[in-house]
Amino acid sequence: MKLSQFKFKLPADQVALYPHTEEHQTAKATFTVKRPDRARMMVLHKKSQTIDMYRTDEDGNVMTEADGSPAYIRFSDIINYFDEGDTFIFNNTKVFPARLYGTKEKTDAKIEVFLLRELNEEMRLWDVLVEPARKIRIGNKLFFDDSGTMVAEVIDNTTSRGRTLRFLYDCPHDEFKQELFALGESPLPRYIISKDLNGNRERPVTADDMDDFQCEFAEVEGAVTAPATGLHFTREMLKRMEIAGLERAFITLHCGLGNFNDIEVEDLTKHKMDSEQMEITKETCDKVNAAKRNGHRICAVGTSVTKATESAVGTDGMLKPYEGWTNKFIFPPYDFGFANCMVANFYHPLSTLIMNVAAFGGYELVWEAYKKALDNGYQFGCFGDSMLILND
Repeated sequence: MKLSQFKFKLPADQVALYPHTEEHQTAKATFTVKRPDRARMMVLHKKSQTIDMYRTDEDGNVMTEADGSPAYIRFSDIINYFDEGDTFIFNNTKVFPARLYGTKEKTDAKIEVFLLRELNEEMRLWDVLVEPARKIRIGNKLFFDDSGTMVAEVIDNTTSRGRTLRFLYDCPHDEFKQELFALGESPLPRYIISKDLNGNRERPVTADDMDDFQCEFAEVEGAVTAPATGLHFTREMLKRMEIAGLERAFITLHCGLGNFNDIEVEDLTKHKMDSEQMEITKETCDKVNAAKRNGHRICAVGTSVTKATESAVGTDGMLKPYEGWTNKFIFPPYDFGFANCMVANFYHPLSTLIMNVAAFGGYELVWEAYKKALDNGYQFGCFGDSMLILND
């Protein structure tokens, strides 16, 4: 397919800057509660090529809210579409506070440093991105706190924006990492914290963002962006799923910034994805393979899960243990070998994420869903609304 087939105009007011919230009223006050599980969810049926947006009663009539408006399907309704024994696969990667701000020695120029991954624990070497890159050269020192104790030296140029830093911090590694992360902030996507022509952020980064941009089941540290679809699953919702007999399994794929890189070729076969580290354990394979053999549905939660499972599925349609890296780029047409259901957010135009979803649901059906989402004010991005793709 061609890059231009994924182009559309996304209004700024349809990009979610915060998690979904709802207002609750008591006799004394009205207050706002974060409810990511109450974001809207569109349901796509692959075989019948139909799309559901509204809740319906037993007779198929559209239900209404108290004010008479149509009742949209909410993410928490996802439980109604699955049966006991059906299995959800989650990505349990954990986001760390990757965005730091420092100053360059002598000039005091403010520099953004985005931590990508630790290269050498003993030597305190990190692979990072810097902005503005033109000011940062080999040999420069960067200071990250007023006391001058957290200092890094640039020892290599890796890409136009990439650098290797050696942190000059003499203490046990755990203490160093704790101090380093204490200086960082949540690595919210650039489209949330981008600056306007006056240099103002779309919205400030807050102390709550580290929790809001972290999945409830996050466990294995290493991601610099969250597997966003998983953000909808609250603790209460996971408990409801457990009570309903829905099973869960976990893979680990450390989501990187390559998901947001611009695609610079029209022919998608020529685009190369950045590699991401992943692991699928034997325990996970045994669980999901047994569920599949027994005829239960397997639901991939997000594009990172489909990328991981498609990197590890065998020719027999069963998942194999895997530990290593993947640069798999999924776009239409693509024949998925493992999961038969998928949950995804609504993504930005021209992104690799929307291409992954279009491959799973079929380009025409997914494109129609995006048109409906744009026409009906659905929210896009990591904090936005979602879609469920069913193979029926």
